[in-house]
Amino acid sequence: MTDAEVTDQGITARYYETETERRLDFERDGATAAIAQNVEGYAMLKVRPSADGDELERYYGFDMALDHAAELLGVSPHDLPVPEPAADMGM
Repeated sequence: MTDAEVTDQGITARYYETETERRLDFERDGATAAIAQNVEGYAMLKVRPSADGDELERYYGFDMALDHAAELLGVSPHDLPVPEPAADMGM
């Protein structure tokens, strides 16, 4: 399992891997958003309201998934910190 955490401008991003998924979770003032991809790294990205929440949408590109996650947190996508191991998520 790979773990990496970054906090910037009051937003915490945590990247980790489970047996089946790569996950990038965001938290800001109690609001959460999560981006998940299969552990092999080739499937579409799933955006969820939380790590274990129901899928809201799927995206091919990481930028689009970040846009949706930022919307859930009420911030600009450019404000989301992304830990280095998560930088290659997306197709």
